[in-house]
Amino acid sequence: MFRHTSQLQYAAKPDKPDPVYAHKLQELIGGAFGEMTVALQYLFQGWNCRVPGKYKDLIMDTATEEIGHVEMLATMVARLLEGAPATATTKAAAADPVVGAVLGGMDPQHAIVSGGGAMPIDANGYPWSGKFVVASGNLLADFQANAAAEAHGRLQTARLYQMTDDAGVRDMLQFNLARDTVHQLQWLKAIEELQADGLEPTPVAPNALFDEEKTGDAHAVWHLSDGQAGDQGGWIGTPTPNGDPITYVAEPVAQGDTGIAPPPDPKLYATYDGSRGAPASPALGTETGPMGKLKDKLT
Repeated sequence: MFRHTSQLQYAAKPDKPDPVYAHKLQELIGGAFGEMTVALQYLFQGWNCRVPGKYKDLIMDTATEEIGHVEMLATMVARLLEGAPATATTKAAAADPVVGAVLGGMDPQHAIVSGGGAMPIDANGYPWSGKFVVASGNLLADFQANAAAEAHGRLQTARLYQMTDDAGVRDMLQFNLARDTVHQLQWLKAIEELQADGLEPTPVAPNALFDEEKTGDAHAVWHLSDGQAGDQGGWIGTPTPNGDPITYVAEPVAQGDTGIAPPPDPKLYATYDGSRGAPASPALGTETGPMGKLKDKLT
């Protein structure tokens, strides 16, 4: 059960309207690393969590907090749009305030679609997508994704902080920066505790199939770029789950055959010179067997 409180988590009061900055601030709402993403990401992680106690509580506490962040930002955007588009006119379009606002950098959808309010979109106007959400059911993999999401969110907030001199906007973003800081730290610490509690003994997710993987390839960093300092990182020598230290291979050797597709089915009309022989079997949808006969009857 969720219960809404009418008071905002933190003040969202700009000193003055600024529809152009409202356009930019949409990234923190509906961008790939915006508050909608982390709110839904943590909610689904919490709902999918099979471990009652501190981990599930941490996820759900943070998820519910992030819903409040969306509300704060939506309120800030609406207040930045107060009076728009008239406040964003330019001399060149003084006769048409809407055109002037758009030319000045305002998102026209703020005037046309949402009536001066925030929307579930990013700064380019693209709709927020559920594809941004990471909720795998594996806490180690999810917490690693969470720490990265908070890092990107804090980075974007820091950039937006430098793009305004509005004291009210900066005040709210200072709060957001602080929350992103603690969220990064909590996920990183939770990763350590998963290992200490024996739920995920190694930092590799999932902690399974180590005896099935190609162990000879599980402890080597390959030199595949022009850079010459790849062997100088502290990760070289780090123990791997199979007991071998990570090494550096200066001249890695390809282990596969030539990468070329097999002969194509003639009915797919792919360009082919016959050098690979005849196709092994018909492609899906062009079968000559039972599936093909069934298809013929249906058509």
